Amino acid sequence: MKMLESQVHILNLPIHNLSMTELLIQLRFGGTVFTPNVDHLVQLQSDSDFYRIYQSVDYRMCDSQILMYASRFLGHPIREKISGSDLFPAFCDFYKEDESIKIFLLGSSEGIAQQAQLVINERIGRKIVIASHSPSYGVEKNEAECRQIIDLIDQSGATVLAIGLGTPKQEKWLFKYKHLFKNIEIFLAIGATIDFEAGHRQRSPKWVSEAGLEWLFRIIYEPRRLWKRYLVKDIVFFHYLIKQKLNLYQDPFTSVDSLQITPDKQHSHSIRG
Repeated sequence: MKMLESQVHILNLPIHNLSMTELLIQLRFGGTVFTPNVDHLVQLQSDSDFYRIYQSVDYRMCDSQILMYASRFLGHPIREKISGSDLFPAFCDFYKEDESIKIFLLGSSEGIAQQAQLVINERIGRKIVIASHSPSYGVEKNEAECRQIIDLIDQSGATVLAIGLGTPKQEKWLFKYKHLFKNIEIFLAIGATIDFEAGHRQRSPKWVSEAGLEWLFRIIYEPRRLWKRYLVKDIVFFHYLIKQKLNLYQDPFTSVDSLQITPDKQHSHSIRG
């Protein structure tokens, strides 16, 4: 039976205020975990489908020191930052003796998920990651390939799916297909974690992350891909945050119950609440 969770509202997203240990214990009962950051919050102001998906997920854990600062600014501090790249190795360590936990890694580019599988299993001391797959670019638009991936995961016998396809692709993919899996009880949306685990991409030093400067570190290492996201698109978050502090913020999807995710965009199956 799950513990009751407190939540902290930042803009139009309730974030679960759990410690890492509390979350890991609760995942014994299954569930889906998303890890919102500033970029997610900005997307949640304009993407109604993404908004509905986020509202229905089991666990929404803070993946940003900036959001930690924001929660303090609003007077309701979040207890702990739990990024996907911290959660996943902690999850593997926590369940390393539990033979019922069998992980499938889905994401990254050719060969990287397989390399991550080898690295993780060597670290844990058993084959906790039993299979992995790197899908083709644009896989979300290829229904036949998506169905093949579902079959591959089912045939592996995995009970945990860790997916790293980038946001919002991974969250929307899970929402559309998660009800089709026969054996998966735990779904972890982990972004670039597979790359980190494989040693393919460098994580920021811990002190950089704790100072709220991970965005700057990532711009330095991937300027062409990330400069516009962090320096242009996501700046509007602070405007929304100040409005919330002044009780002037309005959820753009206040009447979201009247919105429908059409079948050609998302499957109507809801994530377990």
